Amino acid sequence: MLPRSRGILFTPLVRAAWLAGIVLFLLPSELLAGDHNGSASSSVACREEVSPARREELAIKLRKITGLAELRFDSDGFLRLPGKTIVDDPTIVSGSESARALLASAVDGHNVVVIEDASNRSDIAFCRVIPGKWKKTSADKPPVFVAQIDFADFDQLVGDERAREAFNVGWGLLHELDHVVSDSPDASALGETGECEAHINQMRRECNLPERADYFFTLSPLAAKTTFMTRLVRLAFEERSRDSSKKKRYWLTWDANIVGGLEQSQVAALR
Repeated sequence: MLPRSRGILFTPLVRAAWLAGIVLFLLPSELLAGDHNGSASSSVACREEVSPARREELAIKLRKITGLAELRFDSDGFLRLPGKTIVDDPTIVSGSESARALLASAVDGHNVVVIEDASNRSDIAFCRVIPGKWKKTSADKPPVFVAQIDFADFDQLVGDERAREAFNVGWGLLHELDHVVSDSPDASALGETGECEAHINQMRRECNLPERADYFFTLSPLAAKTTFMTRLVRLAFEERSRDSSKKKRYWLTWDANIVGGLEQSQVAALR
């Protein structure tokens, strides 16, 4: 969700290169069997370590983004959607149709996505997705990816309420799912959003929310004025006025010393 090392895109080549640091998983057979508690299988599931409170926090954000009131994580941690017609269901009058389509593709897809609570980890800024590997490998097991979410990082955000609504754990998971489902790359240069975040911005428009203006965060002007040992960075969101061509800008700010992501290869302002 925040910058990877410059020049690294989410491609099969990179996935292979990351295998040395891979996370191993042994998940319920329902992921492969196509039948779970009498219903269709889901390819998106939480690890057991993700608490019920965290699962519900994520579900609440996803329900608001998608308009799917019945979206939930079941007792085994599998993401459940209300039905097979959710993409173009005329009875759904709120939320993003594109987000509903992405979740449906992820839940019904061949790739398995395991959600991990990575809160308070210094090597993760908000979210990231990495390849995983089954503990017991066989030819019939699908590719598995690990969406690591640092829930605590989102508590560090300060700024405009409209921007906060457009940047939370729900949006973070959708960004990582788009990498897996669409193999969409992130931006490689300042001033770009990248293909993946362009998809997420479409969902924000459908939710009448401001769009992320840049993939890379930059140092905040406040960083040079503070006497405390903080490193403030900021991220811009923009919304076009309905009655003019002007855009309104919203900002989110956080201390990168706490959240992470200050490596020189990742922060545009430090290159």
